[in-house]
Amino acid sequence: MPNILLRGATIVTMDRQGDLSQGDLLVHGERIAAIAPALQADDAEVVDATGCIVIPGLVNAHMHTWQTALRGVAANWTLLEYFQKMHAGLATAFGPEDLFIATRMGALNQLNCGTTTLADWCHNNPTPAHNDAAIEGLLSTGIRAAFFHGTPKPDPKPGQVPFWEVPHPRAEVERLLRAHQGHALLSIQAAVLGPHYSTLEVAMHDFRMARELGLIASLHQGGGAARTPDGWERLEAAGLLGPNINIVHGHALSDEQLQRFCELGMSFSAAAESEMSQGHGHPLTGRLRRFGRAPSLGVDLESVLSGDMLTQARVALGIQRSLDNVAYRAEHGTIPPTSTITTREALAWVTVEGARMLQQLDRIGTLAPGKQADLVVIRASDLNMQPVHDPVSSVVFQASLANVDSVMVAGKWKKRAGRLLAGDLAGDLRKLRASGLKITRAMGLAG
Repeated sequence: MPNILLRGATIVTMDRQGDLSQGDLLVHGERIAAIAPALQADDAEVVDATGCIVIPGLVNAHMHTWQTALRGVAANWTLLEYFQKMHAGLATAFGPEDLFIATRMGALNQLNCGTTTLADWCHNNPTPAHNDAAIEGLLSTGIRAAFFHGTPKPDPKPGQVPFWEVPHPRAEVERLLRAHQGHALLSIQAAVLGPHYSTLEVAMHDFRMARELGLIASLHQGGGAARTPDGWERLEAAGLLGPNINIVHGHALSDEQLQRFCELGMSFSAAAESEMSQGHGHPLTGRLRRFGRAPSLGVDLESVLSGDMLTQARVALGIQRSLDNVAYRAEHGTIPPTSTITTREALAWVTVEGARMLQQLDRIGTLAPGKQADLVVIRASDLNMQPVHDPVSSVVFQASLANVDSVMVAGKWKKRAGRLLAGDLAGDLRKLRASGLKITRAMGLAG
């Protein structure tokens, strides 16, 4: 793999070493070798990055990538409609081939938008073949990924044990771990039901399984009444809460619970745009800040909204600023004198905090020598970006997919000069459209 030297860029490292208004970044193999002004590397391929902003690769901390072929289908659904029409309906029409093309195309779109690491929360996988197809879809793109193995949630048929009483299939998780052990770009994690969506016995089993296998256990919290109201207290009493537990959404948690979970080192992932659209409630961002913590962010559902992580940072920042401004005005009768949250914090939610949630902050999330060369080159010379006075603010509030020029994962270009390096994209798009049409027709949602 040739050395690559990015020359003359504005470099936003998100690291304690600080940013460079004009500097160079040297990639050696899969790692960043150096970041400094005027680097010399005679054997390197030189890329002129003048007029560009280089940022760490974005981390999408929560997405149900299997829904890519259903883009827009759920855009007008509440959370209750989503449960009824997606999990009890559309999900049942997926074959392994549908999982493959949806996951592949969803992951490619993430790369196209500047995401280099994807937490794929897959809970439409009734057979091992579905799991294998989804994972193959991820691997086919070269994205860095964590495959969160979940379980389907259909309405129980007569005589069938309901999903909330079924323990997570440990044997299947162990099979996947054996099959993909040591993979450079892929990790296997657990997407469990948790106490909000399962019995206490199932929650105990699933949390123990994750602890024993050394996995992150990610779970949805909120969206109706909990099946085990005292579940969190019982899980803590059993010693099963700690840094490997990731809570998604979390709106139903009390301040006391939230503070305790922060003390225990648990992580939190918000999906601000999805949460506001479907009726979850306000994102946890501001409540976490009171306890010295920050969320990672995820797209959640491309069946509802776009897959662009910069949009998620912008939406989450805008929502929390609005909540803070309204609260200040209610207390003081005036507009607050300054913003409560900076754009750098918002960029950290989609870089640093995502890496932290995945327990990979030592490898990704910032730009620093020795770390993986996961980065995004943003054209700051474009009409919608100029002039750039504050590169971080320009990225968070001005940049979009249209400005994502190049994307690198582990030292390899996945998008270059505005073009996604994805093979037969037109053919894959035809397969994606055919899959989506087949599924929606099967459920009577398309003509």
